[in-house]
Amino acid sequence: MTSAALPEPPTRREQILATAAELFASRGFHGVSVADLGAACGISGPALYKHFVSKDAVLAEMLVSISEELLNVGRERVASADGPAAGLAALVDWHVDFALRHRPLIVVQDRDWESLPAQAREQVRTLQRSYVDLWADQLQRLHADGGVELDLDEARAMAHAAFGLINSTPHSGLLPDVSMHDLLHRMALRSLGVPVS
Repeated sequence: MTSAALPEPPTRREQILATAAELFASRGFHGVSVADLGAACGISGPALYKHFVSKDAVLAEMLVSISEELLNVGRERVASADGPAAGLAALVDWHVDFALRHRPLIVVQDRDWESLPAQAREQVRTLQRSYVDLWADQLQRLHADGGVELDLDEARAMAHAAFGLINSTPHSGLLPDVSMHDLLHRMALRSLGVPVS
């Protein structure tokens, strides 16, 4: 009998990124020094430079990697969905799950955007535009199936509005995560015009 493989433990680099997200979310990017980050990770500040060349590099990798993950998993979900309604439901489910698991990253993305180095900021913008357009394409298809032509800018605006709802998770701790997931999922689908059973 074979047992299920245990998940790989996080690498030191992943641990640093997770710890940095918590610290940046609670104190702001400029309120955390390299020494603070090293101490929170159980290493000296200078030892941090073995993993990242600077604190800016930590922020850049953090926000670029989450944008890549959102887009890549989103594309996988859409590719395996049967039609635009199922595609949107899969995107909403994925984004809600991400937002509930990564509240600090949402705070950092929102508050510390201007601290991103220019190259990383442009990379994040490009990834985010592709992610929005993934949602917009499914929205246009869904509405076309219902006989309504949805303008691309309107579809993008609808996607951004849904993100705003879903990304409220850092401020919506009134319900347990499972209940919050169900609530946000239903609300987002209704706001996008996806039938909810």
